[in-house]
Amino acid sequence: MKKRTGAALFGALAAALVVTGAHAQDPVKIGYQLPLTGETAQYGQGFRNAAEMQLEKFNASGRIPVPVEIVYEDSRSDAKEGVTIARKFVDDPAIVAVLGDFTSTVSMAAAQVYRQAGMPQLSQTASHPDYTKISEYQFRNITTQNQEGPYNADWFTELGFKKVAVIAEQTDWGQSVVDGFVKKFEENGGEIVFSEFFNRGLKDFRSVITKIERAAPDAIYTGFFYEDGANFLRQAKQLGVDIPIFSTSAAYNPALIDLGGDAVNGLRLTVTFLPTSDDPNVKAFVDEYTERYGEAPGQFPAQAYDAVGIMLDAVAKTYPDTTRATMRDALAATKDYPGVTGITTFDENREPAKELAKAEVKDGAFVALP
Repeated sequence: MKKRTGAALFGALAAALVVTGAHAQDPVKIGYQLPLTGETAQYGQGFRNAAEMQLEKFNASGRIPVPVEIVYEDSRSDAKEGVTIARKFVDDPAIVAVLGDFTSTVSMAAAQVYRQAGMPQLSQTASHPDYTKISEYQFRNITTQNQEGPYNADWFTELGFKKVAVIAEQTDWGQSVVDGFVKKFEENGGEIVFSEFFNRGLKDFRSVITKIERAAPDAIYTGFFYEDGANFLRQAKQLGVDIPIFSTSAAYNPALIDLGGDAVNGLRLTVTFLPTSDDPNVKAFVDEYTERYGEAPGQFPAQAYDAVGIMLDAVAKTYPDTTRATMRDALAATKDYPGVTGITTFDENREPAKELAKAEVKDGAFVALP
C-alpha cells in the first residue's frame, strides 16, 4: 500500500514538474489593437510592419529564453470595436500588456476596460491630454497637444503672427489640437480670427478656405492627417491662397508629398522623427523598413517601432516574473530608451519627455529647420 502511494505521489510530482516546465516555456503574449481595415487602415498596416521588425529583432536577440508573440486585432478605428477587443484581451490570462489604439478616441474608450482589469496599455499615437489621466495603466510615447500646441504658439509669436485661423478635424484629437494651441497663442497676445472643425475625409475644402481668406489671418494652423492635409493644400493652391500654413506632427508623412505634390511645398510643422536624420539608429530603421516594405517610413511607423521596443524592453526586465503588474511597473520605470523618435523617459504621469523639432517641406522633401 505504501509502495503504491509512493509511486502515485512520484507520478503526480513528475506530472506537476512537466506542467511547470511547459508553462515556463510558453511564449509571452502582447496584445495590439489597431486599424487594419477601414479608412485609417494604412496607419495600422504601418504599425504592424514596424512592430514585426522590432519583434523579429527582439526574438533573435535571445534576451529571454522564450519567444514573444504579438496578437493583432483589427479595431477599424471604431470605439465600440476597440472596447470589444479590450475585453477579449483582458479575458486572456496569457496577455500581459497591450499596445494601441491609433486614435485618441478609440484608445480612451478601450482604456476604461484596461483600467478596470489592471492591464498596462501603451499607445503609440494617442495624444489627447486626457488619455493618461484615465488610470495608472495608460502610457504613451508620443508628444501631446498640451506640449505641441504651446510649442507652435510660441513659434508663431516668434515669427510675428498676430492673427491666426485655426481648423482641425472633428474628433477628440482635433479638439485637443485647437485647445492646446489657442490658449497659449492668446496668452502671447495673439488673436484667433477664424476657427472651424471638419469631418475627416472631407473632399471639398474650398468653402472653408474662402472663409479663412475673408478673415485675413497672418497664418493658418491646421490639425489634420496627410490625406486631408494634401486635399486642403492642393485646393488652397488652386484658389491662389498666399497665407503661411502650419500643422502638427500628425501631418508628417511622405504620402503627404506624394498626394499633394507641389502644393505641399512651404508647409511648416513640428516633428519628432525625420528619416533624413544622421542618427545611425534612425538610418538603420529607415533603410530596413524601406527595403522590406518598398516605401520610407513616416512618423507613425516610427512611433510604433519605438512603442513596441519599449514594451519588449519591459518584458526583458520582468522575465520570468512577467505579469500585468510587473509590466506596468517596468513601463513606468522606462528611462532613456534610445528610440528612432528620440530618447524616451516616462515622467510620473506616464508621459514621454521628448523634444520637438521644426520642419518645412522644400522641393518635395521634409527639411529640418533651425
